[in-house]
Amino acid sequence: MTPLELIIELAYFAASILFILCLRGLSSPEQARRGIFYGELGMLIAVVATLMKSEIVSYEWIIAGILLGGAIGTAISLRIPMTKMPERIAFSHAFGGLATSLVGVVEFHKLKGITDTTTAMLAGEGAMAAGHHLDRITMTALGFEVFLGGLTFTGSIIAFGKLQGIITGAPVTWRAQNVMNIGAFFGALALLIFQVVAPASAPVWMFFTLYATGLALGVLAVLPIGGADMPVVISLLNSYAGLAACAMGFALDSKILIISGALDGSSGFLLSMMMSKAMNRSFSNVIFGAFGTGDSGGVAQLGPARSFNEATVQDAAAVLQAAQSVIVVPGYGMAVSQAQHAVRDLAAALEKNGTEVRYAIHPVAGRMPGHMNVLLAEANISYDALFDLDMINDDFARTDAVLVVGANDVVNPAAKTDTSSPIYGMPVFNVEQSRSVIVLKRTMNPGFAGVENELFFQPNTMMVLGDAKKTIQALVAEVKGSSGH
Repeated sequence: MTPLELIIELAYFAASILFILCLRGLSSPEQARRGIFYGELGMLIAVVATLMKSEIVSYEWIIAGILLGGAIGTAISLRIPMTKMPERIAFSHAFGGLATSLVGVVEFHKLKGITDTTTAMLAGEGAMAAGHHLDRITMTALGFEVFLGGLTFTGSIIAFGKLQGIITGAPVTWRAQNVMNIGAFFGALALLIFQVVAPASAPVWMFFTLYATGLALGVLAVLPIGGADMPVVISLLNSYAGLAACAMGFALDSKILIISGALDGSSGFLLSMMMSKAMNRSFSNVIFGAFGTGDSGGVAQLGPARSFNEATVQDAAAVLQAAQSVIVVPGYGMAVSQAQHAVRDLAAALEKNGTEVRYAIHPVAGRMPGHMNVLLAEANISYDALFDLDMINDDFARTDAVLVVGANDVVNPAAKTDTSSPIYGMPVFNVEQSRSVIVLKRTMNPGFAGVENELFFQPNTMMVLGDAKKTIQALVAEVKGSSGH
């Protein structure tokens, strides 16, 4: 091993340690920012070390790609609001999967020795000439790389479309969809096995059919999944992207890709399992259940209208001012209205009056893992005030007032009592047990699951309809005015 190769290997080792520290930091809100820094530093070290490799003979295209990609990424990150972060992540996953799969295609071309002419590709002469370079292990890695990369690309594009509203958030189902999807998966597996058994003699069309099947399955698998399961889907697609990168590492003999891809794939898979558990749903439920009707669902589809206690801002302010303890339950509605800063101002005004304010964070609130944590952190709300479901659920019965800001399914008592409800068994907050509940919501329409929320019709619940940000700003003014601040 030359001195340069030793330096590169040591750099990869350091980057791997930093990636592990990154994941460890992200497991806790208090250490999340430090974890992100470790991940960024590790990626910088890995990229610089890779650019030092002797295999690189020209840097022109690499530099051009870095500048172009960096400019696009910076522009997107500066302009995108926090409400669109789930869509941004889905979009990033898409192009990560595309890049990985295209690298696999290029590597396959190189190892097979196929020329650029159509005649040579059909005849397979070049493939036979260089076929001995494509061993079974490499073929296995390339197969998984292009299949998972293609699935991640199209699946993430569909997830982006659903989150953005370009595609309906409701499940798109058709007859025998599960049979079709399962058949396509096992068909792709059969193609891969044939190519692994005889990598030198397998026809080229098999490889590209495998790739095309992955692209098709990304569309077919995500279309039937409703908006309620999008956080799990995004996490699962992240896992696929990581596994594709890990396979690419085996194909390219890159240790850093193997390690980072394995970390990404395993952590994404574990997170998906944890989120499914938080929703009391199995993976098969998420993938095949067609759960969640998206934002298009309406009360008209749920039966006759029911009476509820619609309150004014003044009514809600009076309840909050009289409370000694308040729990805020944020949801996607807070993200839509970008009300996190207004929530912080309201909490500050209440705390000046001696009120204890805490925040209940459900693991699947919002449209991506940790969505509410990110929004509240952006508003500089202390991590010490954030509590997950297990830590705070028993405290609702001893709480004077609960402020629900755009949350819906995660506070629906039907999940505990109605066995016919599609969300039955999903762990939810015991909001209805508090003395008073104030719900801030645009309309009485249902949430992602498309079911009516029993909380809205409880005698201790008051509904304040309208834009959450404007409503909370009015609440702040009322609280400050009444207290003389």
